[in-house]
Amino acid sequence: MKGCNMTGRIHSTESFGTVDGPGVRLVIFFQGCPMRCRYCHNPDTWAAISGTERTAEELLEIYERGRPFYRGGGITATGGEPLMQLAFLTELFEKAKKREIHTCLDTSGIVYTDKKEAEYERLFAATDLVLLDIKHSTEEGHLALTGKSLKPVLAFARALEAADVPVIVRHVCVPGITDGEEELRELGRLVGGLRNVKGLDVLAYHTLGVPKYKELKIPYPLEGIPEMKPEEAKAARKIVLEGIRKTGVTLRK
Repeated sequence: MKGCNMTGRIHSTESFGTVDGPGVRLVIFFQGCPMRCRYCHNPDTWAAISGTERTAEELLEIYERGRPFYRGGGITATGGEPLMQLAFLTELFEKAKKREIHTCLDTSGIVYTDKKEAEYERLFAATDLVLLDIKHSTEEGHLALTGKSLKPVLAFARALEAADVPVIVRHVCVPGITDGEEELRELGRLVGGLRNVKGLDVLAYHTLGVPKYKELKIPYPLEGIPEMKPEEAKAARKIVLEGIRKTGVTLRK
């Protein structure tokens, strides 16, 4: 803590981000993550005790310095896993809303628990958009890919639906792991069952994070798996949409 202000552990910030929510955004990378996704490109955010302590005011002042460039944008909290610092994340978003700044949360929802229902409801009230990363659509596949159960993710998705928070689902398509037709159709069925989903991003697997593993001297789990071509990711998205349509929902974005 610094004085009477709450602090969060922040890995880094990225000014003028264009792929983590609408418009041009200040992207804030939170430190700490309980998952070990085999394709993670930010292994340097895993350790919860690393990073730099920052107050919400310090982060929002970074935004204010670039506010003229953030028209149509806002701030995005990503990581790492921002929900590991729920109280600080909520304070950041509440203070952002007072400044009329659009708030976006990029999360897997992996640490969600209904035992903190009141705390999450407070966060939801200050959240304009959630980018929900669904790593795999089956329990077995999710465990193998991330080391964690899919159940908290689905519970988090249902809580977002109940709170009517707009969601864009994200899914990284990895050759031989998350690109199977049945897995993709099952993802569609999951997405189609949520009335607050406004969009779907199927992202092509890439290896841009490999140098970080070498720098940290840890083995890269997907060594030898090729990057996915953008057209392959587009084809995978069509399969997910087929699964969505079978639920009776039409997703336009």
